[in-house]
Amino acid sequence: MLLALVQSNEEGQVCYQELIELMSSKRSSSFRRAIANGRRTLQREILLDETGLGLYKRFVRYVAYEILPCETDRRWYFHQNRLCPPPVFIAIVTIVQIIVFMCYGIMLNKWVLQTYQPDFMKSPLVYHPGHRAQVWRFFSYMFMHVGLEQLGFNALLQLMIGVPLEMVHGILRISLLYMAGVLAGSLTVSITDMRAPVVGGSGGVYALCSAHLANVVMNWAGMRCPYKLLRMILALVCMSSEVGRAVWLRFSPPLPSSGPQPSFMAHLSGAVVGISMGLLILRSYEESLQKQCSWWVIIFSFITFLLFAIFWNIFAYELLGVQIPPPP
Repeated sequence: MLLALVQSNEEGQVCYQELIELMSSKRSSSFRRAIANGRRTLQREILLDETGLGLYKRFVRYVAYEILPCETDRRWYFHQNRLCPPPVFIAIVTIVQIIVFMCYGIMLNKWVLQTYQPDFMKSPLVYHPGHRAQVWRFFSYMFMHVGLEQLGFNALLQLMIGVPLEMVHGILRISLLYMAGVLAGSLTVSITDMRAPVVGGSGGVYALCSAHLANVVMNWAGMRCPYKLLRMILALVCMSSEVGRAVWLRFSPPLPSSGPQPSFMAHLSGAVVGISMGLLILRSYEESLQKQCSWWVIIFSFITFLLFAIFWNIFAYELLGVQIPPPP
């Protein structure tokens, strides 16, 4: 294993931290078992040099270079990858979002700016400050979207980034990151933009995107994905444009409406969740999160924010005398 680490480094060296991790077996039990059984045999050539691969294995190799910054981890993921369990969480969420959007589009005969339809805002899935007691709305709003452009943007990003992340890091970690972004989005809106409703899965999408972009930046030298600088600039431009559009719809709606338009704060809170919680998850490939002190610090911070938001939603609206628009 020490030889494999040396061969995977361009300078033929092993840093002190890599040696410590190898000798103290900080990796997961499956990783240690693989080393003990001699199944982690790594060749001298880099993974890109392998030829004669089928379509699926080429896609797995692409995912490995897209997500993982270390050649050793890329080879390990490539050789131990299995189709079971498949990356189904992001795919199921996207399919449900599309089905819900199509149902409301057909029912309302409207495919853009759907929030201007009263029947759309009457949905039991939309988060509305007047319905804060219905706890499921803090999650279910992720299935509703303002229009075709918001759905297309979110679906494209979460499929392009979420599916590779789920293939590498597993359904449990990626679903936790996505749902944490969704919950943080609605709770942040309930604190910072108390009169506004929320629709769209942008909190979860931005959690995935910001975590991946932060991981690329933190491991810039090791990432081998093609055109990484250009792709990062394009991603940042697209994400900024979506936030700008959400701000415009919130404060300068193009049509008169009966109440405030959906808030944009879910985008920003999802990005914060991705940079904090998501970055640690993505940097801990095949390592146990429970053994890392920083993981528990992040969990404690998130739980503290959750408790604060619960008390805020119970007491702050009446104490501050916030005039909530009547629920549709």
